[in-house]
Amino acid sequence: MTAQGVPLRRRVLVVIVSVTALAVALFLVPLAIAVNILYHDQTVAALQRDAAWVATAVPDEAARDAGAGLKLPARLSGELAVGGYAVDGTRLFGEGPARSPLAASSRDGHVHDMVENGFLAVSAPVPSDEGTALVIRVATPNEQIDNRIHQAWLLMGGLALLVIALAAGAAVRQSTRLAAPLERLTTAAQALGGGDFSIRAARSGLREADQAAQALEATARRLGDVLARERAFSADVSHQLRTGLTGLLLGLESALSRPGADLAPAVQAALARGERLQEVLDDLVRLSRDSRAPAEPLDVDGLMEEVRQEWHGQLARQGRRLTITVEPALPPVTAQPAAVRQVLHVLLDNALRHGRGEVAVTVSDVGPGIAVEVSDHGPGVAPDSDPFIRSSGHSHGIGLALARSLAEAEGGRLVLSRARPPLFSLLLPGHDT
Repeated sequence: MTAQGVPLRRRVLVVIVSVTALAVALFLVPLAIAVNILYHDQTVAALQRDAAWVATAVPDEAARDAGAGLKLPARLSGELAVGGYAVDGTRLFGEGPARSPLAASSRDGHVHDMVENGFLAVSAPVPSDEGTALVIRVATPNEQIDNRIHQAWLLMGGLALLVIALAAGAAVRQSTRLAAPLERLTTAAQALGGGDFSIRAARSGLREADQAAQALEATARRLGDVLARERAFSADVSHQLRTGLTGLLLGLESALSRPGADLAPAVQAALARGERLQEVLDDLVRLSRDSRAPAEPLDVDGLMEEVRQEWHGQLARQGRRLTITVEPALPPVTAQPAAVRQVLHVLLDNALRHGRGEVAVTVSDVGPGIAVEVSDHGPGVAPDSDPFIRSSGHSHGIGLALARSLAEAEGGRLVLSRARPPLFSLLLPGHDT
């Protein structure tokens, strides 16, 4: 798979190296100019000292005698060249050009310097009672100064390259550290797109990348849960709606099988059952997709009245009683009515299909919440079996598994308090008013 754009590793490397090179250049260029000026000024100062020393050592009559008999060293130190000049710039003795504009400029009695004939030279007037009659010129090859400057520049350039190389190494390391977690996140996202909801992105120590990894893992878990609910939804809905749909069809078939029978009551009963099935289907679809309704106090009395109207007739047709007991002054409970209604629907349908005798629904105060208990006098559940296991071969496991999931989604629990005769308890936590 290809992607457009510059890779992060290269981008970080280019940015860091470019910024480092720019910083080094901004620092190095002024420093190189300063080194050039420094070496030049140092050499001029040294030449001025030598010229002043020679000027004080030369007698006044050296100008008249053109330096006859004057003994001056040809080199004071290193590559220095010393010469005596008249005020018009003509060389009288020593080394140097035959005519020196630099020496002529010192007729004003001041020390001057300039690059002359490839030499950095300094001219100093010889003090005399009659004014300036002789000028001493001291020079050194300018090439030596340039070599020193160039050596300093080479050293600074080497150090600059070393700094840039170190910056490049740090940039490679940092770009790898930054890109690696993003690459792992990309791999994890691709796995998530392929249906792997168990992805785990390794922690990198980078807060932003770790936060993104945690968000991706949470999203994967969320998607996995949603997909699992969607996959189980068809089986759960089939189980929950089978009884009602079967009763609706049987009622219509029974009415049609009686010649001359009045079909209006059968049609009305079918419509009532159809509306009830539609309510059940809407509730299950909404709850399976985790569409959370705004929190609201649960109307226990109203919910029990719905239970009475829906199940009293069905149990009575089997010759069984429905008893509903609600304790007074129950603590307030917040839950989705649709979720609690579906849980009770599963429990009562289970009691209707698999139980015997009287069915009792009891709502009691259990401290911080309430307990809604559903019991009958049937054979119950075998001690070694789990009624909440989701299995198509189990007589009631699919519906009870769904009921437990709905209860847990509301922050409650659905437990089998007694196996024989069966007693199921729906525990719902209370809330502060």
